[in-house]
Formats: sequence, C-alpha cells, structure tokens
Amino acid sequence: MNNARNIKDLLYEQVARIGKVFSSPKRLELIELLCQGEKTVEILARETSISVKLTSAHLRELRMAHLVETERQGKNIYYRLADKSVADLWVQIHTLAEERLIELQMALQKIATQPDDLVPSDRESLMKAARKGEVVVLDVRPTEEYLAAHLPFARSIPLEELRQRLSELPKDRSIVAYCRGPYCLMAKDAVELLRQEGYTALHLRDGVAEWRLLGSQYDVGIHG
Repeated sequence: MNNARNIKDLLYEQVARIGKVFSSPKRLELIELLCQGEKTVEILARETSISVKLTSAHLRELRMAHLVETERQGKNIYYRLADKSVADLWVQIHTLAEERLIELQMALQKIATQPDDLVPSDRESLMKAARKGEVVVLDVRPTEEYLAAHLPFARSIPLEELRQRLSELPKDRSIVAYCRGPYCLMAKDAVELLRQEGYTALHLRDGVAEWRLLGSQYDVGIHG
C-alpha cells in the first residue's frame, strides 16, 4: 500500500512541475512572446521589461520543465517553444482564467472599453471577407513575428511604422488589427490611431496561438 502511495505522490509531483512553471506572471509572458517565434534573451528581456539576468533565470526554469529549447545561431542563442502544445496550454489556461476570474474580466475591459471595439467571434466569416478583399486584416507585430507565422490574408505593418504607412491602407474598407493575443496592447493602439485618422478599425483579440488552437479551415502560416 505504501509503495502504491509513493508512486502516486511521485506522479502528481512530476505533473506539478508544469504548474509551478506556469505560476509566474513573467514566465507566462515569456511563453506568450515565444508563441510568436524564436527570440534571444536580450529581446525577451526588453519585451518583458526585466533584466537579462532575471529573464535568463525564468528561461532556465522553462528549460528544466522541457517547455522551451535553445539553438545557437552564430553568436546568439535563440529560445523557442519545445512544441506547439506549450502554446496550446497557454491559450487554454488564459481562456479558463478569463471565464472564471471576474478580476481578469474587469482588467480586459480596459483594453476594449467600447462594445464595437472587438471583432465578432465568427472566424469563418471574417476570413471569407478578408479573402474577398472586403476587409483588411492587419498584423501590427514586429516584422520577424509576422514572418514566423501570421493569420491568413494578413498584411504586415508594425505598430511603430503605422503612422508613416497609413497611405498603404484603404479607407473604403474596415481594418481588423491584431497582435500577440488578448493581453497585447499593440492592436488596441493601432485601432485608436486608425480611427483618429478616419479609418473604420476593429480589434481582433486572437493572436496566432489562439487561432491555431481553436481551429479554422484557414490555417495559421505564411499566406498571401
């Protein structure tokens, strides 16, 4: 009996290692960033607003749990998710949290304060409209993230370049902006800028990780 108990305790202990890794807000943010593609520790530190030393410590924890892996490219070491299932778990966790935590729901309202800020959740209709050219899907993440993976029919204009490149966007069609996912503010800022300039703009909360997990006949990838 004691042997069976010891085995069960060991099993749960090992599974709990994943939970411990996901218990850190900064590690969650690192995972979300790595959902966008591989990155160096310096880039990850800058994006999360913490030191390289602390970023490296968090990445070490993720590596020990076999959730990320590394590859040396020249003088740089790049970090990437070990498998797309890590991205899927991140999406499942934040989706559950959004359903259960009223505090999180209230925080999310600060990203979209108006009912018409968000794109309706009918993905197929959105993609059909994008394919027909009736709407413009705009990826406002950095170019390297767009090249790693992006939503179908999306056009890339990074947020920092948007004001200078407004002339590339049509004013007779709606612009649907997205970025890294529901906790990324770049798309919100893009929508505000576009509306100030007279465009009809909406905010799509999904990023590539959410789109890939929830599924669509229009797969994430490199699309025209």
